[in-house]
Amino acid sequence: MFLSRKTEMVEADRALPGRPEPAYALPTLHEVLGTPLVTDETNIPAGFEVAEFGLGCFWGAEEIFWQIPGVWSTSVGYAGGFSPNPTYEEVCTGRTGHTEAIRVVFDPQVVSYADLVKQFFEVHDPTQGMRQGNDVGTQYRSAIYFHSPEQEQTARELTKVYGDEISRRGYGEITTEIEPAGDYWYAEPHHQQYLHKVPNGYRCHANTGVPFPSTD
Repeated sequence: MFLSRKTEMVEADRALPGRPEPAYALPTLHEVLGTPLVTDETNIPAGFEVAEFGLGCFWGAEEIFWQIPGVWSTSVGYAGGFSPNPTYEEVCTGRTGHTEAIRVVFDPQVVSYADLVKQFFEVHDPTQGMRQGNDVGTQYRSAIYFHSPEQEQTARELTKVYGDEISRRGYGEITTEIEPAGDYWYAEPHHQQYLHKVPNGYRCHANTGVPFPSTD
């Protein structure tokens, strides 16, 4: 019964109420990149773009993306849900509707959005539904939250390409949700760049092992 509740999306009218203001203060800078942690239209360099993904536990996911050349800033947070300013404990109940998400600010002159989506598919298993490996719950579902029509088109096209490839190799259907980006709530300070602070900390990379096929 408990697992069933954890893997069943809460309805908006049954979600936790959240709160009008964050329950904690955030650091100013990214601990690895030295750039702003909280990013918006006031401090993102001109021409840079934002990508948001859910791919299981956000600790290991953020570490992968902050190492990609052309990525200017990353953060971990909560996306795709209903409750404003949730806490980690609330998200883990499954009653806020959020994913554990990462926000990536990048220079498209150095790394394309398509390349980030390809990396997204390669470093987790997008066929597992409401889980990644031993991590079970709606907050671990696979998700792409797009910020423009161009990002949506790229995400849908590449999902089809990767879906065909893993199907050919015997995997099930991709369960990745592709939705417009909505509210993104930054996670608690100790979760930000967690694996820089705790190098031997938990990483969940329940990937298929299938490389993204060439799209040239």
